[in-house]
Amino acid sequence: MHPVIARLGGLTVGSHEFFVGLGVLVAAAVVVLEARRRGMWGDGMLVAIAGGLVGGGIGMRSTSWLRSPDLALHASVTDVWQYGAKSVLGGLTGAYLGVLLAKRLVGYRVRTGDVFAPAVALGMAVGRIGCLLTEPPGRLTSLPWGIRLTPEQVAAIPGCTTCVPGVPLHPSFAYEIAFQLAAFGWLLWLRPRMTVPGSLLTAYLAAYAVFRFGVEFTRDNEVVLAGLTRGQWFILALSPLLAWRVALLVGSTGTDRHPGGRLAHALPETAEAGGLR
Repeated sequence: MHPVIARLGGLTVGSHEFFVGLGVLVAAAVVVLEARRRGMWGDGMLVAIAGGLVGGGIGMRSTSWLRSPDLALHASVTDVWQYGAKSVLGGLTGAYLGVLLAKRLVGYRVRTGDVFAPAVALGMAVGRIGCLLTEPPGRLTSLPWGIRLTPEQVAAIPGCTTCVPGVPLHPSFAYEIAFQLAAFGWLLWLRPRMTVPGSLLTAYLAAYAVFRFGVEFTRDNEVVLAGLTRGQWFILALSPLLAWRVALLVGSTGTDRHPGGRLAHALPETAEAGGLR
């Protein structure tokens, strides 16, 4: 474990904070490049990005109240923001809602999900490096690539129920880094092949939901009910909405491929009006 990446005089640069911040910058850069490539860059996209950043930050931190409802009575908003638990699932949900709200406030109606999808994947891959270096690796494993912690490293991870010196643990965050990098490449491959607006974001969210549900079995997260963690129950709660989006995507893709389908004629006009190409 490497909680500190550098010490500059009296300033300590934490590994987690550094890589999360770097991940946000990488994601923002990819959004700008992708928006320019699609001819969508402008004030509307700036508002959407701002909404995503604000919503993501709020969603990431607000999960502290869901994990510990007593915080609402005994902790201030400032304390929760500074010291509360952070959740990627909450951050993604908050960012999604933040973009929708920001766009509605300014009347920006262009579909932007496909611009954000590759950016989220690559930004997550970078940000998860900070988690790999600072958080409990995962549950016990007999696989040859298990992470073995020293007594000093175990002592630096309070609350880790599976951390025992010399015992191999799943590198669960390394699994996610690999997934996010593969997802980024997959989305770039899909980009010219999926013409229905919103399809890239739907495909990414569906793939990540399936992956995240599975990888939770390797992580050192608290099991709360029926052998599942809070993250898994959160995914199950949202799965009907996600399944509905996937069903719409499959139906729209089938119509689009049909020579006489409605979308086959409507999409070129929609893409042109929305600045997509």
